[in-house]
Amino acid sequence: MKNFFLLLIIFALSIITKAQTLSVAQQDSAFVRENYVKTQVQISMRDGVKLFANIYTPKDASPSNTYPIVMQRTCYNVAPYGKEEFPKKLYSPYMMREKFIFVNQDVRGRWMSEGVWTNMTPHIVNKTKPTDIDEASDTYDTIDWLVKNIPNNNGRVGQYGISYPGFYAISGALCGHPALKAVSPQAPISDFFFDDFHHNGAFTLGYGLTFPVFGVQHPQPTATSWYDDKFPKLKTVDGFDWYKTMTPLKNFNKVYGDNFFWNELIEHPNYDEFWQKRSILPHLKNVENLPAIMVVGGWFDAEDLPEPLNIYKNLEKYNTNTYNTLVMGPFGHGDWASERGHHFHSNVYFGDSVSTYFQKNMELKFFKHFLKQSGDGKTGLPEAYLFDTGKKEWQEFTEFPVKNSQKINFYLNPNGKLSKEMTGKGFGEYISDPSKPVPYTEDPKQITGFSPRNYMSEDQRFAGRRSDVMTYETEILTEDITLGGEIMANLKISTNGTDADFFVKLIDVYPGDEPNSPYTPKHITLGGYQQMVRSEIMRSRFRNSFSKPEPLVVNKKTDVNFRLQDVLHTFKKGHKIMIQVQSTAFPLFDINPQKYVPNIYKAEDKDFQKATHRIYSDSKISVEILK
Repeated sequence: MKNFFLLLIIFALSIITKAQTLSVAQQDSAFVRENYVKTQVQISMRDGVKLFANIYTPKDASPSNTYPIVMQRTCYNVAPYGKEEFPKKLYSPYMMREKFIFVNQDVRGRWMSEGVWTNMTPHIVNKTKPTDIDEASDTYDTIDWLVKNIPNNNGRVGQYGISYPGFYAISGALCGHPALKAVSPQAPISDFFFDDFHHNGAFTLGYGLTFPVFGVQHPQPTATSWYDDKFPKLKTVDGFDWYKTMTPLKNFNKVYGDNFFWNELIEHPNYDEFWQKRSILPHLKNVENLPAIMVVGGWFDAEDLPEPLNIYKNLEKYNTNTYNTLVMGPFGHGDWASERGHHFHSNVYFGDSVSTYFQKNMELKFFKHFLKQSGDGKTGLPEAYLFDTGKKEWQEFTEFPVKNSQKINFYLNPNGKLSKEMTGKGFGEYISDPSKPVPYTEDPKQITGFSPRNYMSEDQRFAGRRSDVMTYETEILTEDITLGGEIMANLKISTNGTDADFFVKLIDVYPGDEPNSPYTPKHITLGGYQQMVRSEIMRSRFRNSFSKPEPLVVNKKTDVNFRLQDVLHTFKKGHKIMIQVQSTAFPLFDINPQKYVPNIYKAEDKDFQKATHRIYSDSKISVEILK
């Protein structure tokens, strides 16, 4: 009977919570309609192309009550279209209620805007003629029109964007318009070769369902999707099996033969000039008239983890007089934009109302200061606001990376021990069979999703039990150890093949008696949980150059060095630190044939072969430990 009443109370609370959630959404929707006026415009760019925008102006705007403009430029769409159609909310609930003039624009060649769309439009440094257009020039022309034509604006403009729109935000920051005062690139793409579709040269196969979005043009402005019929028709719910049918990669030609983006990947398998000119990072040096910038990212962002860090570091290094702050939370891709209450990534609970905390105490404060207040840079925000994913709490830093950290090497010893010293000479070895790849997840649902997400913090016990995964772990920790900063994998390998991938994972091993939290899903046991903290893959053909690949020499000991990106994670007393090394993580990444071929996108079935890989005892993982 007691259990019955407990279940009844839980059920009642779930109904109340759901009703409250619906109520919040309804309140947001009502607030938009009651407090904003919508207009739709076509804005002419310098080359005559017109870009579409929805504008939402507070109803109480007047000559004596002016508002700043906050703009988002996107390739996805600015729906709803139609003058009488309103979105359920404008940006975050807190930005919306603070009131700004919100502008949402379709970028060139997308949805209701004219022109031809280009993936990661190359930035033009010296524009000498009207046809020299890029995202910075389109941003400049848009801002110039907005401040001159929107009634009752205060002459200040902010810009933000998440994911691809984050690229438009950081590109827009280079436009030089004096009205642009604050920009927040969030999970921004900065280089398609390294961000989304490749990791250190390995193709991100898990995005295999996204190509219609990025590789199908439309001939004229439209408010409806023009690529829906271009998605592959899966005849199975098992994504692992479907992606196996897409191996070798040339099998994708049957699905995407007329897709311009897919064909660009095939013709440019290396980091050549085509990709290099699409990176925004080289243009973030010694920029004049940069606005204040808040870079935002997620420690568990499967799509764009490195890029907020790379953009922040480049701005910090080369633009010392620019207001530049970094926020990294316990988020997957863009998860800070919506509140879930109990905040999880995968099965790990990180606290309550984490997104709300960011929206109210960081994002709103940033835009309000530079667009409504003095804009003197004295925001009260730290240089870096970072979430410790082990302690599960926010930390403030006056600099990042932290200069007084201590660099430590953990060696991959052949006996499976992970230690600060080599405990013996030799190597461990495993056989990598392309026909039986290591899965990157045990969850079949995310394999058939639009993009992989949850694996970034998933339990890795399933992988460590395989013979083709090398596992190294420390003794039980006798004190807390906080890793803060960049992680480098310095592998010493050999193989009887001529090409190989190495996927390295940093893992937090929970004690065997770790209790579940009150919110842990019932099918999960945290005792012995092996939480992935960070991971990265390296395609060894690119070990010396991403533009000039070269084969491995059979059975020759070789250095393969690469970044696992940054981290802020405290491994608690009683836990262990683990490293796993494997050569496949399927179908997150494509399968390396392990025989060197000039272009893996054109590899044949016969090119795929088993190979024996050795990891030598002088291999090490270099980390920064915060004192």
